[in-house]
Amino acid sequence: MKTRHFFWRLIMYRPGLYLLNLLAWSLIHMAPLIPGLLTKAFFDHLEGTYTLSYGVWGIAALLVGAALGRIALIYGGFITDVHFRFRVSTLVRRNMLAHVLKEPGARAIPCSPGEAISNFRDDVEQAEEATSWSVDTLGLIGFVVVASWILISIDLQLTVLVFVPLILVVTAAQIATTRIQKYRAASRESTAKVTGAISEMFANVQAIQVAGAEKRVVDRFVKLSENRRQSMVKDKLLTETLSSIFTNSVNLGTGLILVLAGYKMRSGGFTVGDLSLFVYYLTFVTQLISNVGNFMTHYKQLGISFERIKSMLSGTPASLLTVANYIGIGRPKHPANNSSSDILEETPAILVAEDGLLTPSIQAPMLKVLEARSLSYRYPETGRGIQNIDLTLKRGSFTVITGMIGSGKTTLVRTLLGLLPAETGEIRWNGKRIESPADFFIPPQSAYTAQIPRLYSDKLRNNILLGVTEQPGSLERALHSAVMEEDIIHLQNGLDTIVGPRGVKLSGGQAQRTAAARMLVRDAQLYVFDDLSSALDVDTERKLWERLFRERGGVTCLVVSHRKAALSHADHIIVLAGGEIEAEGTAEELLVSSESFCQLWYGEEAG
Repeated sequence: MKTRHFFWRLIMYRPGLYLLNLLAWSLIHMAPLIPGLLTKAFFDHLEGTYTLSYGVWGIAALLVGAALGRIALIYGGFITDVHFRFRVSTLVRRNMLAHVLKEPGARAIPCSPGEAISNFRDDVEQAEEATSWSVDTLGLIGFVVVASWILISIDLQLTVLVFVPLILVVTAAQIATTRIQKYRAASRESTAKVTGAISEMFANVQAIQVAGAEKRVVDRFVKLSENRRQSMVKDKLLTETLSSIFTNSVNLGTGLILVLAGYKMRSGGFTVGDLSLFVYYLTFVTQLISNVGNFMTHYKQLGISFERIKSMLSGTPASLLTVANYIGIGRPKHPANNSSSDILEETPAILVAEDGLLTPSIQAPMLKVLEARSLSYRYPETGRGIQNIDLTLKRGSFTVITGMIGSGKTTLVRTLLGLLPAETGEIRWNGKRIESPADFFIPPQSAYTAQIPRLYSDKLRNNILLGVTEQPGSLERALHSAVMEEDIIHLQNGLDTIVGPRGVKLSGGQAQRTAAARMLVRDAQLYVFDDLSSALDVDTERKLWERLFRERGGVTCLVVSHRKAALSHADHIIVLAGGEIEAEGTAEELLVSSESFCQLWYGEEAG
């Protein structure tokens, strides 16, 4: 998709609102036509070439009324403009975020965090600016058309000179196009690097201190900041240069008109009222010159921003950026359920949170059996992954996926949950095919904790709840299941303890159990643990699994682990090797039949 297509699709997202905004600003820009004609009549009356029937004070009253009317129009125009701009930028950001959340791992954000922030903030803002400037430009064109007709009827020669500056500006903007793209791209890239460096410094404070690398890190940051300063100065200098060209060309046109008007007035073919009308209209006509230049600049910058946004999509069609979706305004529209009886019918439910926000949710039938057939996914960069995996999880079962490092355990779990797009295979819930696993496997269907816990620099309580409304006893129950009740007692502020960036104030085991509590505070039918217990001692891990089964009987668990505590509890164990199932069965069966499983089982003792 090219920039012009993206620009058009943004406009057509809310065509009615865009047209209303265009109408408002067209009226705003057309409004000066009336004061201009009144001014001409006033000066012609003073000169004696025109007789006013309603007197000078009548003209003054009309001018005041026209000014007040234009103020009211401007107020309405700002309201329509803000509504349209907000919806356009929110839609693009919403769709970008949805794409990021659905994409796996490094593919989700294929750039630095700082550059991603710049994409979400600056590049989307550029799209918003370009669409807004288009309304201004089109509105001014309407004024120029009518004003030109009036001015041509008075004097063709002077009217043509009004448009000379416009030609100069358009030519200058076209010549500067390449430079605009180059400097703006460099400015955005340097800003992203600085933002990324700040993010990395805050996230790795302890590592920097331990390595004694403060000076090197600060020096690098100073260098990045200096590069950013230079690139932004060049960008700003070019923008101001173009603005200077716009302004000076307007002054040149004004001077030419005054010189020629003087000669025409000597011959008696040009009145003072005519001159006042030309000067008055010129002020507004030349706004089009500036607006055309500004719009062209914003449009060129939009092309750069659009390319940067597309790089965030990792090859996904850019059309998804403008797909109409619910953005939190008005009522959400639910797509019709697929009529095929083979596809699981998802029943939408709207949950109203305490803050009044509407949160879409999906309630599926009670899980009896979850099946995956011929599930495959391979990473494009390496070709490694999983191949033709068959998996069956029955209600209340405890299934463990194990295997050597790189065997595909995490890949299998993420593909099953839709976090990786399966290349082949299908997933069925009670025999019904799940059409979109990524949208389906969320609470209350399933809860998932990743291999590396993601914690925020916030209170421990907020890290566990993460937006869920706390129900009486739910948090305490989750903390007990996650074996965290003793840890809470020893923390200085208990659940109100600030855990720091990425949970740096917690131990590795505490961070993993916080992630477990976050998962367990959400009632679900399927709990998926990806190597949760790697930082836990044997006794804590044993308590975690025992409490999970004792307190949440009937739930289905899928666990990635190579630890004996998990393997001993398992009803069924799947051993992966090279992305395929090498063996499966109970621990007793595999100790007899699988050499790989024996290595995993006895390897812990050997260590």
